[in-house]
Amino acid sequence: MNPFFAQTPIKWGIIGCGNVTEVKSGPAYQITEGFELFGVMRRNLDKAEDYAKRHKVPLYTDDAKALIHHPEIDAIYIATPPDTHKLYGLQVAAAGKPCCIEKPMAPTYAESLAIYNTFKGKNIPLFLAYYRRSLPRFLKIKEWLSDDLIGEVRHINWYKSRTASPLDRSGEYNWRTDAKIAPAGYFDDLASHGLDLFIFLLGDIVKANGFATNQQSLYSAYDSVSGSWMHKNGAMGSGSWNFGANEARDKVEIFGSNGEIRFSVLDEEPIELITPEKKESLVIPHPKHLHEFHVLNMKRHLLGKEIHPSTGESGLHTSWVMSKIIGQN
Repeated sequence: MNPFFAQTPIKWGIIGCGNVTEVKSGPAYQITEGFELFGVMRRNLDKAEDYAKRHKVPLYTDDAKALIHHPEIDAIYIATPPDTHKLYGLQVAAAGKPCCIEKPMAPTYAESLAIYNTFKGKNIPLFLAYYRRSLPRFLKIKEWLSDDLIGEVRHINWYKSRTASPLDRSGEYNWRTDAKIAPAGYFDDLASHGLDLFIFLLGDIVKANGFATNQQSLYSAYDSVSGSWMHKNGAMGSGSWNFGANEARDKVEIFGSNGEIRFSVLDEEPIELITPEKKESLVIPHPKHLHEFHVLNMKRHLLGKEIHPSTGESGLHTSWVMSKIIGQN
């Protein structure tokens, strides 16, 4: 593959330096050799300044266009809620700069497609922040599958539930449950991680469908979703996500012709391999900054060393699957 940048340092700007960038993602751009976090933007200038001073970032602003077009910034990470991903993504593409967009790519598949086509048409690298594709914990599961330790995969099932939070019950505004921003609420925010991971582990999904409803009437987005799908290799899949249950659970089971693999997507539980020959349980901790390996892989991609596991193309496919499950046109 051809490099987009011939050399480092590569200077990044973040649009939306909120909570997700404090520990999970922002510092990863600072600890990655060859990357520099040069500027941050937030609509509240005081908060942008506070973030910049605490994280020792040279530039801060409340103007996204100023950040995008700053001559010293080479690439942009969009960490805003999904409803502005298309707005800012198209501006970054117009500026000719590589971009990483927080998941999901956009509230609808149509918007995701518009973002993807724009970057593809300009031959500019586009990444999605599905960082689980780069985490050692899930790479070990992929290794077990690649080594056929459970034989041919027959079925994958995920059950994810949680109780309604005090914020949900209070009626206080939460963009994650606003149907205009995230039509399926926590499904968009959380289940997207798992569906994208399953595609990474088992290959593209060729058929998907499902049902979505609002059982609690606490907010405008869906709070209960169930779905089924089929991977290109013939493996079947099913999932149920309920955000008003009596307890929190996060359980994935991959059933094969010679065993099974058990793990959680969002909880940091052991990964388990169970076959007639062996039983193995491994605890593989996440790094302090969850995006660390994801960001490192972006550097390798931009320098032409290897293709990133989470690109615009893979992120678009995940958006398509999600749209099919919730019945979105």
